[in-house]
Amino acid sequence: MSEITPDLVRHLASLSRILVTDEEVETLAGELGLIVDSVATVTQAVKGDVVATSHPIPMANVFREDVVEPSLTQESALSGAPDSAEGRFRVAAILDEE
Repeated sequence: MSEITPDLVRHLASLSRILVTDEEVETLAGELGLIVDSVATVTQAVKGDVVATSHPIPMANVFREDVVEPSLTQESALSGAPDSAEGRFRVAAILDEE
């Protein structure tokens, strides 16, 4: 059984600057105790030679090869633009700079 007491919950709430009622303290003490007990159970189950994993299946380089493929030309990319100039999209200035 965990050592999450109502006094500990009040102390943690105080450190976190969270106002809690007595009813919330009792509820949180039970819920936090269950969480701590569950973590302890899992910790006991994996003690020993079980190595930590970040992914359940071993993986090597999973990136695809870079392949150059046809894409839009500059003209076709700008064809739907409301305004363009010198081969670029032209937008309204948002800063008072040139």
